[in-house]
Amino acid sequence: MNENYYAVLMAGGVGSRFWPLSTQNYPKQFHDLLGAGQTLIQKTFSRLNKFIPKENILILTNERYKELVLEQLNGIAEEQVVLEPERRNTAPAILYASLKILKKNPNALMLVAPSDHWIEDEKAFEKNIKRCFRECEEREVLMTLGVKPSFPNTGYGYIEFKKKSGVDIKKVRQFREKPDYETAKIFLTKGNFLWNAGIFVWSVGSIVKAFEKFQPELYQLFAKGMKVYNTQDEAVFIDGNYTNTPDISIDYAILEHAKNIHVLPAGFDWNDLGTWGSLYNELGKDGNQNAILNAKTLLTNSNRNIIKTGPGKIVVMEGLNDYIVVDKDEILLIYPKEKEQDIKNVLVSVKQKLGDHLI
Repeated sequence: MNENYYAVLMAGGVGSRFWPLSTQNYPKQFHDLLGAGQTLIQKTFSRLNKFIPKENILILTNERYKELVLEQLNGIAEEQVVLEPERRNTAPAILYASLKILKKNPNALMLVAPSDHWIEDEKAFEKNIKRCFRECEEREVLMTLGVKPSFPNTGYGYIEFKKKSGVDIKKVRQFREKPDYETAKIFLTKGNFLWNAGIFVWSVGSIVKAFEKFQPELYQLFAKGMKVYNTQDEAVFIDGNYTNTPDISIDYAILEHAKNIHVLPAGFDWNDLGTWGSLYNELGKDGNQNAILNAKTLLTNSNRNIIKTGPGKIVVMEGLNDYIVVDKDEILLIYPKEKEQDIKNVLVSVKQKLGDHLI
């Protein structure tokens, strides 16, 4: 394996749209959502470890998930778990991890990837990432992977690229926010828009230089700690300074400003597994297009539902179509799939009326 290959797995999210399965104490990346015998973070780590040395994979997560990470990724060193004392979005976290890698290996090439996405063709994924690594070795560019849209999805951001035939890597024109349905349809007809998968590749030197240029205050805050990174004094420095970082994403902090951003259209099917509906799309179905996890069911006139319970739970349904049915501990969720984006808003009401322990 190439010793200059590094990866940072983003594993600090809560996955609120997967409530009640995903909670603040046990978010979705630590669940086996697909029934594959591995949790999402285990599956992602395994995928990367096929071409990135195990010791070069860092897991970026919140302090409260440290023990979960160490438990599920058996054999990794404790120092590979990079802990955020507070949630401050992706930019501060990525800069923190980048500086740790820079100190260890100034020649590092760095992949940043979510820990909870579904990618079936892992060979194609590896080929694409290595192609991006080669590009970042040859030129000072910031790379991202974009997914060719298969329908006008309003739940994803989009990447608009400059049309140029005969080249696999495209120059990014701009990043576009999640569109409404009519705008998404226009994006598809134009042919030069990709879904933003949140997968980034760059040399560690290039991304640190970009932070220094576009986020100088944030850079200076973290650069003060170069002497203590990867030492026993690192935690004290981070605890004392992380609270002063802005709540800003890598998109707003760097990608909206940099002019050297390129995109490689992905050669694999991809799903961000952000909602129950997206999970439904990847699961096997019965004859009435119901996706069933763990439950024993007796279903009549019920179609296109996703049903998730504990092992052996008996579910009897009549005349229910296109619903999410999730039974977990003291919570039973029955919610229309078409309103799945609202589930995270439901948590506000649950918290106010029934208490924090349920979310």
